[in-house]
Amino acid sequence: MTAPTALFRALADRTRLRIVNLLARGSLCVCDLQQILGQPQSSVSRHLALLKSAGLVADRRDGLWVFYALTAWDTPLARGVLAALRDHLAGEADYRRDADALSRLRLRGACHLERRRRPASRPAPRRAPARLEA
Repeated sequence: MTAPTALFRALADRTRLRIVNLLARGSLCVCDLQQILGQPQSSVSRHLALLKSAGLVADRRDGLWVFYALTAWDTPLARGVLAALRDHLAGEADYRRDADALSRLRLRGACHLERRRRPASRPAPRRAPARLEA
């Protein structure tokens, strides 16, 4: 996590607050955020890049998709800010609409779901090919 000034600078934008509000409900890809926020992909990506540079979100590639999720917010200040944000945003109509739009998107199955990583396993032993008896 970066300095408090970077934390507050990253959160000093309504769109970035909307993104944090949505990511508090789980990881999402840029296209799903774009659809909910009603903003172009370039704008959403720019906001995500700023949140990422402040250490507030992390990304993970899954095939063609890039998923974003909140990081641990590992300082007492960051945890307190996130808790206060979630409490405050829960009462704001715009942020509730975003959460409802995400719920509808997921119910329709239109949301891109991140595949769970499978634990690395050992390859199966190779078997000798079966011989045909003459």
